[in-house]
Amino acid sequence: MKFTCPLIAVNDIEVSKKFYTEILHQKIILDFGANITFEGNFALQENFAELVGFNKNDMVQGSKNFELYFEEDDLDSFVKHLKNNSEIKYIHDVKEYDWGQRVIRFYDPDMHMIEVGESMENVIKRFLNQGLSVEETAKRTMHPIEFVKKCL
Repeated sequence: MKFTCPLIAVNDIEVSKKFYTEILHQKIILDFGANITFEGNFALQENFAELVGFNKNDMVQGSKNFELYFEEDDLDSFVKHLKNNSEIKYIHDVKEYDWGQRVIRFYDPDMHMIEVGESMENVIKRFLNQGLSVEETAKRTMHPIEFVKKCL
């Protein structure tokens, strides 16, 4: 058995398509109208309740136990791009975790949580450029020294 992709239910496929292509710069690889698959292998499905036989009123929006995670090489530019859209509902602004990764979280049009963070490779490069040694960077980022050295 092979896992193919997560599929998230959306209310309006056109609104969601616009969000994922224009806000998150995702590229569509398959578009069947009510079902869209993006590079990175995640999919959107309109009319999900009907498709699987659920009562539409039983569909839950805004659950806090699932998120779609994206990485961005230039987080600061992405955040500026995001701030240009007044309809974004933020969970939190950019925050930096103990391991040095900066992330921002917000909701898509159907209240699915989205996280966009720096790749750990970029975090490691940032620390090395700030003058931390390989060993200090490995300790701070909780990554093996071998991985840190590969980021040089």
